[in-house]
Amino acid sequence: MDFNRSKAELIYGDGAFTVVEHGTYVICHVSNREILLSDLKYWSVARQEAYYDAEQSLKREKEVNQI
Repeated sequence: MDFNRSKAELIYGDGAFTVVEHGTYVICHVSNREILLSDLKYWSVARQEAYYDAEQSLKREKEVNQI
C-alpha cells in the first residue's frame, strides 16, 4: 500500500496544466480511474476534465456533442 498517494487539483490549460493542490494523481471523468500526473496526457480545457486515455476522451466528446 502506498501511503504517499494523494489526489491533486489542477487547472487544465492548452498543452499544460497548473497544480492548484499538490498530489500524485487525478481521476478520469469518464472511467473514474486514477491517472498519475506523470501519465496525464488527455484533458479538456473547456470542461476542466481529465481523461485516462484517448478512448475515454473521445467517448466524453461524443457524449457532450451528442454524436
